[in-house]
Amino acid sequence: MEDGGLRARKKLATREALSRAALRLALERGLENVRVEDIAAAAGVSPRTYNNYFSSREEAICALRSERADRIAAALRARPAGEPLRDAVITAMREYVGDQEPDKAAIQMMLSAPSLRGEFYKGVVALEAPLAEAIADRIGADPACDLRPRVLAAAVSGAVRVATHFWLRPGSTEPFSVLLGAALDELLT
Repeated sequence: MEDGGLRARKKLATREALSRAALRLALERGLENVRVEDIAAAAGVSPRTYNNYFSSREEAICALRSERADRIAAALRARPAGEPLRDAVITAMREYVGDQEPDKAAIQMMLSAPSLRGEFYKGVVALEAPLAEAIADRIGADPACDLRPRVLAAAVSGAVRVATHFWLRPGSTEPFSVLLGAALDELLT
C-alpha cells in the first residue's frame, strides 16, 4: 500500500512538472513554438514519458487548471457538517482560490488561443462531477437521481467562468477571489 501511495505521488509530481513546463514554455515562446520534445526536456523526462501523461501540448498546458476539481470537492467535504450549503460552497471555493491571484497572462493565453480554449473550458466543466458528488454527500442526495447537486455544481462552474471573464476585462483591478465571491453570492442567494 505504501508503494502504491508513493507511486501515485511520483506520477502526480511528473504530471504537474510536465504541465508547469508546458505552460511556462508557451508563455515564454508562444504556443506555436512549443514542441512535445521541449516540454519533456524542460521537465526532465523523455517524450515517451510525456506521451504517457498527455495526448497534446494543449492538454498539458491546461492540466493544472483541470485538476483542481478534486481539491475543491475535498475542501467542500472538509467544511463543518452543520454549515449551510451556501456558506460551505462559497468558503470551499474561496479556500481553494485563496489570496494568490491566478496567472492572468496564462489565463488570457488559454482563452485567446482557439486550440487552448477548449481544453480550458473542459477543465472548468470538470469541476462539476466531483463538486456534484460532494454537494450530494452534504445534502444526503443521490446525484444520479436528484437534479439539485448537479444543477448547483453546474451553476458554480458557470460562476467561475463568469468571474474569470470579468477579471480579464481590460481595466479590471479587482482580485479574482473578490469577483469569484461576488459571482457565488449572486448564485447562491
